[in-house]
Amino acid sequence: MSDIEAIYAQHFNGVYRYVFSLCREEALAEEITQETFYKAMEHLDQFHGQCKLFVWLCQIAKNTYFTYAKKRRRLVEMDDRSPAPPAPDMEEALFDQETAWALHQRLHKLREPYKEVFSLRVFGELSFSQIGELFGKTDSWARLIFYRAKKELRRGLDEPVM
Repeated sequence: MSDIEAIYAQHFNGVYRYVFSLCREEALAEEITQETFYKAMEHLDQFHGQCKLFVWLCQIAKNTYFTYAKKRRRLVEMDDRSPAPPAPDMEEALFDQETAWALHQRLHKLREPYKEVFSLRVFGELSFSQIGELFGKTDSWARLIFYRAKKELRRGLDEPVM
């Protein structure tokens, strides 16, 4: 078994789960994961052990997904012929949109690493141990930073947005 086959066998499921947590589409997650391993195979000589291999693969996967999402967004913006789906309850939808907007404004203003740890945990659905590994820290550190980020966001929701 070659190095890339061993790497693929060992890390495919973890990278796939990470990508799936970003996109929530099985077929897309599989495609991005395949692209990730293709890019890793092309650039394996550039990996010098500066971080764990799984972390390096997740970074490639994240960049690949964000590049795909950016292209997808541009295509959707260009295709203005598709009507927006109607909201079931306008008042509820407006409230949810306003709350989500306020939360995203607060999240955007959080300082690092609070912002990234919160995003990885909530939107990326990574475990604390995976987050700690990405930062080169412990899972306890990730829990503490996540707790502090939540505390900041809760406090911020009671105050007006500037």
